[in-house]
Amino acid sequence: MAWPNVFQRGSLLSRFSHHHVVVFLLTFFSYSLLHASRKTFSNVKVSISEQWTPRAFNTSVELPVEIWSSNHLFPSAEKATLFLGTLDTIFLFSYAVGLFISGIVGDRLNLRWVLSFGMCSSAFVVFVFGTLTEWLRFYNKWLYCCLWIVNGLLQSTGWPCVVAIMGNWFGKAGRGVVFGLWSACASVGNILGACLASSVLQYGYEVSQVLRQKKTLKKTHTGH
Repeated sequence: MAWPNVFQRGSLLSRFSHHHVVVFLLTFFSYSLLHASRKTFSNVKVSISEQWTPRAFNTSVELPVEIWSSNHLFPSAEKATLFLGTLDTIFLFSYAVGLFISGIVGDRLNLRWVLSFGMCSSAFVVFVFGTLTEWLRFYNKWLYCCLWIVNGLLQSTGWPCVVAIMGNWFGKAGRGVVFGLWSACASVGNILGACLASSVLQYGYEVSQVLRQKKTLKKTHTGH
């Protein structure tokens, strides 16, 4: 039984140059890092919930009374968990709306610019949400909601752009094989985000946010 042409004598690989490999890797890791940031937030929810509730409900962290007084956004961990779930809903809704908008913007502007802007801006928003507010001891529910709406819109630039870039570079021949490998980027990002967050979570949830943003910005700049 004859193999399909795409698998015969390296016919698929012969169609691609080193530019195709670079595009494949850049788009793969760009979207992986965007997914990593989402997974990071999921892994630090418990720590955030403990940080936002009174000491009476949290015996795992020893902090001065005045610090706990400024952190009391919610009377109990259950209320904090409910708010974090609301943030997830807000993010997904804004992300869904943003996908439609980003597709239109990507068709009219340079895809690399749109993708780079979305990654860098999303990194900054997550830094403000998880780290800057913690450093400044500034906690506000409306600020968190606004930041997460903006984050969803910015993160939505990733998928339409990377798919469009891949579609422009890789033709129909072998597209199933190429995109089959490339589609693992979301899973790789989830694994990467979980590993990064768990490795530094003992130092505080804001540390995992900083580490993830540094890697995202470094990858974005080297990809330009």
